[in-house]
Amino acid sequence: MSIDVFLRLLKQHIIWFILIPCITAGVAFFVTRDEPKVYKSQATLYTGLVSRYSLLSDKQNAFTDRSASAFDNILTTLNSRETLLQIGIGLLSDHLRLRQPDTLVLGNAGFQKLHQALTPDWQNLYFIAGDSVLLHHTIDSLAKSTTDNPIKTLLLKSDSYYSINRLGENIKATARKSTNDVMLMEYESDDPAVSQRTLTHAITILNNRYSTLKTSETNSVVGYYEDKLQKAKEKLSQAEANLRAFSAKHQVLDYDEEARNVASSREALKNEYNQELMRKNAAKASLDALNRRMGQQGNIRSANNDLSDKQKKLTEVENKLANARAYGQPKNVINQLQASLAQAQEELKISAQKYDAAANSSDAIPTQTMANDRLAKSLEYEESSARLELYQKRMSEFQAKTNEYGPLGSQLRELNRDLAVSEKAYLDLLQNVDQSKTKRQDVSIGGTLEIIDAPDFPLQPLASKRSQLIMIGLGVGIFIALLLTALRFWLDKRIQSPEQAEALVGMPVTALFPTVKKPLVYSRTTRASRSMFEQLFNAINIEVSQNTAKSYPPIITLFSIRSKQGKSWVANGLTQLYDVADQKVAYCYPRANAREQREQQKNITFFPYTVRPDFMNVTGIEYLIDYTQGFDITQYDRIILEVPALINNQIPSYLLKDSALSLLVIDANSPWARAEKQLLSMYVRVTNQPILTILNRVEGNYVDVPRQADAMQLPMGKEYTAQTQRTFL
Repeated sequence: MSIDVFLRLLKQHIIWFILIPCITAGVAFFVTRDEPKVYKSQATLYTGLVSRYSLLSDKQNAFTDRSASAFDNILTTLNSRETLLQIGIGLLSDHLRLRQPDTLVLGNAGFQKLHQALTPDWQNLYFIAGDSVLLHHTIDSLAKSTTDNPIKTLLLKSDSYYSINRLGENIKATARKSTNDVMLMEYESDDPAVSQRTLTHAITILNNRYSTLKTSETNSVVGYYEDKLQKAKEKLSQAEANLRAFSAKHQVLDYDEEARNVASSREALKNEYNQELMRKNAAKASLDALNRRMGQQGNIRSANNDLSDKQKKLTEVENKLANARAYGQPKNVINQLQASLAQAQEELKISAQKYDAAANSSDAIPTQTMANDRLAKSLEYEESSARLELYQKRMSEFQAKTNEYGPLGSQLRELNRDLAVSEKAYLDLLQNVDQSKTKRQDVSIGGTLEIIDAPDFPLQPLASKRSQLIMIGLGVGIFIALLLTALRFWLDKRIQSPEQAEALVGMPVTALFPTVKKPLVYSRTTRASRSMFEQLFNAINIEVSQNTAKSYPPIITLFSIRSKQGKSWVANGLTQLYDVADQKVAYCYPRANAREQREQQKNITFFPYTVRPDFMNVTGIEYLIDYTQGFDITQYDRIILEVPALINNQIPSYLLKDSALSLLVIDANSPWARAEKQLLSMYVRVTNQPILTILNRVEGNYVDVPRQADAMQLPMGKEYTAQTQRTFL
């Protein structure tokens, strides 16, 4: 829809846009005639959600709730059912303590309503009004009772000052200047005292509930971490006890140090053992060589035997002395063994001297020398044997110690690992407990809302919304008018505009004729219709001049799909123009009754004809008109043939073939649907000729009206009126 079409629709339905908004505005005016006065109390609270300094401000921001959801939590707490109920209970308690109206607590109207709401059976509430705690508890119990009572009705079901529904609708809390640090609270009521005291109760109860909820959150967290900490402490104590029992059982002061000492001592002992073993083997080899040399001399056997006995004795004494020293025997025992050793050495020396004396000969090594060497090697061998025996015992002891320390290491590492894990878990939980306790303390200190501006007592009511409601009613009326106009435009199948006609018919509109109610009176409509006739006249002449294939005179066919579209009106206007142009025209039209006969008006001759049953087979106009009327086609310059409506008549297929052009006349108020489209399609197929579309009875705002100086002035006497026999539609 174009802007021009839209503006024309508005102009057509201007009465709707005047009447309907007036009605809706009048209804709003009538409804708001008894509008009560509204008083609004305001208060400003500091939340500190963003910029408040707390115990955790210097530590980490993770514990500070600076998100937008924190403000939403405050609003949710304020609008919760329990909060609103407690506000209503507090306000009702204040009002029940009144014995007469008080402008600072409750006005006369509210006082009367409250006393009317309480039946005589519940008048005893006034007797306990002196005890505010008991009164509050009683009202709270009645509000939560399972049975109906006036208090429960006032708080939950009515539209009184105490109703949770009314409180939830009228208590408003918003952030000021796009920050969650400052919250503005408002409440509207028809009583200024009620507005102020309701807001006061709302702030008090919101503070209590919000701080309680925040503290309960931290209490649950603290309790959780304290339970975990207690279990971690018990586990740490058990790990320490296990490690202590392990150390006491195995007498281990420092396992790693002792293990290193055992390993180093074992390696040193093994090296000493190997060195001693080499010395023993060397002494044994030397002793064997000396024994072989001395065995060659038979005279020294006895001396040798004695020397061997002394050596054995000396070896036994040395072993005893070495064992006594190794095992830490008392000093007197060691002294005795040393004396025995000295005596055995002396005896062995004497025996060796005897042996040397016996063994000396002139052809061999001196016996004394061999004896001394043998003695030295024997002593070395015996000492080495004794030391090796002691080394073996010590190595056995180190091996047992190593076998014992092997599994102890894995056990000790497991115990240390359990102790480290338990200690770390304990320290982490201890830190969480400290943080949660700090958070609880922070909430208890700064978890309340601080009042910047206390609720004020409104002295003046708010500006009336009556004018706004009237304007809204006016806007609603305009919207309804627009809606009805649009619905009429969309649902109405009639042709509303030239643009719509061109879209529906599929042909350009050549002429637009307004509705002319008084054709003999010079007016804007007659001036517009005369100008349009001139344009149509020019278009017909151009088409006739270009169509040279048809015989002379040219036949101009007027047709319409439905009846009463204005064909006669168009024909009458064209005949007047042809008459002024001094051209003879034969106007042939279907006879409406038998009284209609041929009629002559200057250059225009009217020929009525009868629509016969074989109308579709008529081949020429001369066969259509009665011969008695004396029709001679050669006597005329133009033939205007009006065809009856196609919707209920036959299409004269053969007759239309001689037509020079056709004029399709459509009433703008008539529908154009599927039947019209089909009939027009058949007409186009029958006639291979130009078709000019004429839209009749168009609203005046669609028709361009020429200026009065440009309009052609024509005499409108009786001689130029339509034929008297017909009513042109």
